[in-house]
Amino acid sequence: MTTNDPYYHEVQEVLAHLRGVNGNVPLHRGESKRTYSFSHRPFADQLLIWDLLWRTERGFWTSVHAFFFLERHMKKEAQLLEMWPVIVKWQDQVDDWGLCDSLSKIYTRILEVIPNDVYPQLQQWNNDEDLWKRRQSIVSLLYYSRTKKVYLTFDQISNLVIPLITDKEYYVQKGVGWTLRELHNVYPEQAIGLIKSHIKQLSSIAFSTCMEKMNVVLVDELKMLRKAAK
Repeated sequence: MTTNDPYYHEVQEVLAHLRGVNGNVPLHRGESKRTYSFSHRPFADQLLIWDLLWRTERGFWTSVHAFFFLERHMKKEAQLLEMWPVIVKWQDQVDDWGLCDSLSKIYTRILEVIPNDVYPQLQQWNNDEDLWKRRQSIVSLLYYSRTKKVYLTFDQISNLVIPLITDKEYYVQKGVGWTLRELHNVYPEQAIGLIKSHIKQLSSIAFSTCMEKMNVVLVDELKMLRKAAK
C-alpha cells in the first residue's frame, strides 16, 4: 500500500490504534467499537476501508477487526447485499480456520438473503484446490443452524457435503463433521440416512464430530453400524 492508495490515511489510523491493543478476543472485540474519524461515513465507504485493510494488511488481529466491522452490520439486508460483492473475495486470503469460520458466520447470513448468488459460489469452492475454500463451501451452508431462519434444501446441502467425505485434509474433515451435525438439527431423518449410507467412508474426525449433539442411543447405534461395516 502507498500514500496514493485510496483510504491510505484511514487504514493507517486503524493500524496505529491496533498496535496499542494487546490482549485476547474479548478485549479486541471491545476495542473494535472505537469511533474512528471515518466511522460516521456511509456504510459503503467504511466497507471499502476495511476491504483495503483485509487485502493489504495480513496481521491476524487486523483481519479480526475487519470481521468485527462486518458482524456489526449483519442485521440490515441492504448492507448484507452491499457486502457480498466485496467480501466474497476475502476468502482468497484465508489461511486460518478462525478467519475461515468468522467469514462463515457472515456468508451464511448472506446466503439466507441471496441464495441464488451465494450458493453457486459455494459450489465453485467445493472442488477448489484451496482447502479453506473447500471447508468454506460446506460450513457456510448452515454454520450454527440455530442462528438461521431460512435453510437450503437437504439435497442442496448434501450435494456439497458428499464430495468432501473422502477429502484428505483435517480441517475439511472437521467441516464435514460440523455440517453433518448441524444438518441433523434441521433434517434429522435425512441426515441420519446420509450418515448411515456413508458410515464406512466417514473419517474418524468427521464421524465423531457429527455425533456431538446426538442422544446416547443414536450414538451407540451409529457406532455399532460403523464397527460392523469395517
